[in-house]
Amino acid sequence: MKLTLSWLKDHLDTDATLAEIVDTLNMIGLEVEHLDDKSRFAPFTIARVLTAEKHPDADKLKVLTVDAGDGKPVQVVCGAPNARAGMIGAFAAPGTYVPGIDLELSVGKIRGVESFGMMCSERELEMSDDHQGIIDLPDDAPVGTSFSAYVGLDDPVIEIGLTPNRPDCTGIHGIARDLAAAGLGTLKKVPAEPVTGDGACPVGVTIAAPDLCP
Repeated sequence: MKLTLSWLKDHLDTDATLAEIVDTLNMIGLEVEHLDDKSRFAPFTIARVLTAEKHPDADKLKVLTVDAGDGKPVQVVCGAPNARAGMIGAFAAPGTYVPGIDLELSVGKIRGVESFGMMCSERELEMSDDHQGIIDLPDDAPVGTSFSAYVGLDDPVIEIGLTPNRPDCTGIHGIARDLAAAGLGTLKKVPAEPVTGDGACPVGVTIAAPDLCP
């Protein structure tokens, strides 16, 4: 059973930390088999390309000036064909680990021009296999803020190994109910939305106790 932290909080009102939630799940017998806290995406920042000029010694490269919101534009050498002045994307500064290419960035020279970081593609951030160009965000994307928070990459994923005797926890509400019973928060009342049928029901149904079977 996999669940995100935000999904759990749709059903559980709690101020508990991620570590406290994981510890409590293990304590009540819902063993956490894997936790992806998404921390690897935290360093990436929404940035604007201020200028994009042709590399002096490479036809397919461009030299960008990038504003990551701190008032200190940096130079980035980029080979993406869609790189242009004015676009907004995801920036990784030197020292950032880029998971999609398993590489920690450093300041380097590309065909004689220094590059202080990179503008990232979706593949480099494990969002898809697209590596044809760098990420192109809407014009109103907030420069200088967390890219992962903006696109929802910062939502931790918890994977629980369910045993056959816990069918009540094959749903997110059951897991939230157990955590609430363990004192980790308050279970939210989530109304069950009626499922409307399409066409007449081929089976006759009699409900003897409507109050017990809404």
